[in-house]
Amino acid sequence: MELRVFTEPQQGATYDDLLRVARATEDLGFDAFFRSDHYLGMGTEGLPGPTDAWTTLAGLARETSRIRLGTLVSSVTYRYPGILAIQVAQVDQMSGGRVELGLGTGWFEAEHRAYGIPFPAKRFGLLEEQLEIVTGLWGTPVGEKYGFAGEHYTLEDSPALPKPVQQVHGRPGVPVIVGGNGPVRTPALAARFASEFNLSFPELDTVAEKFARARAACAAIDRPADDLVLSAALVLCVGKDEAQFRQRAEAIGREPDELRAHGLAGTPDEVVERLGWLREQGASRAYLQVLDLADLDHLALVASEVAPQLG
Repeated sequence: MELRVFTEPQQGATYDDLLRVARATEDLGFDAFFRSDHYLGMGTEGLPGPTDAWTTLAGLARETSRIRLGTLVSSVTYRYPGILAIQVAQVDQMSGGRVELGLGTGWFEAEHRAYGIPFPAKRFGLLEEQLEIVTGLWGTPVGEKYGFAGEHYTLEDSPALPKPVQQVHGRPGVPVIVGGNGPVRTPALAARFASEFNLSFPELDTVAEKFARARAACAAIDRPADDLVLSAALVLCVGKDEAQFRQRAEAIGREPDELRAHGLAGTPDEVVERLGWLREQGASRAYLQVLDLADLDHLALVASEVAPQLG
């Protein structure tokens, strides 16, 4: 089971705060550092203000050396697909081939209003076309041109440059992450375009069914089901004992019982049990949503008391 640190900087973090967490992520042996792609705090002013996801990851690409870096998830409303393909390819080059792209429809309408970003009522078509364009631009052989004519975007005679360092299925690209709760269209998009299907904060009794839908979508297009990584993102709150767990729950404004019901919470043994259950459902990767970015001892506890028990 791979463990990835997942942060929510819109709740209040500077680049230096994120750099400290990313370096701890690397030093403690976690697999990756991911961040949300939001511009407005939720339930808070989010001081000192937002940081841009791909600007952040570009900086971290040069200040880390091992961990994977990515978004969970970027919204199709924020960037034109051609620009996004260039940004991600460039950060992949800057990192030496360690970048992954989570892409979704976006949902936080107030954030769009706050920064003057259009928020169309129907966005799934945007996601489908962006996935096709971004992967198509990366996969076009050097020296050839790429074109696309869709309902939302048109590209003509694009040189389809630059290319990422990485390759996916034998051609340039970065691993793409698609996730969501839709019963049909989202798993189908993951099967067509993604390296990974992610469930973000799912109700736990729905996990098996949703993973099964992703596998079925792969089978429908003759893609091997085990070619698609299955993962879940869950809030993290662990204490060496009950008292420390409750202190950490209070620090992030959450109820201990609610955290235990929905997240990776409690003592290290409880978290190991929950991660083992998640692996039994088919997940090989877990995103640990870390809400208190100043508490690096929290990550150290997971690295020393949880990760070694996962095998």
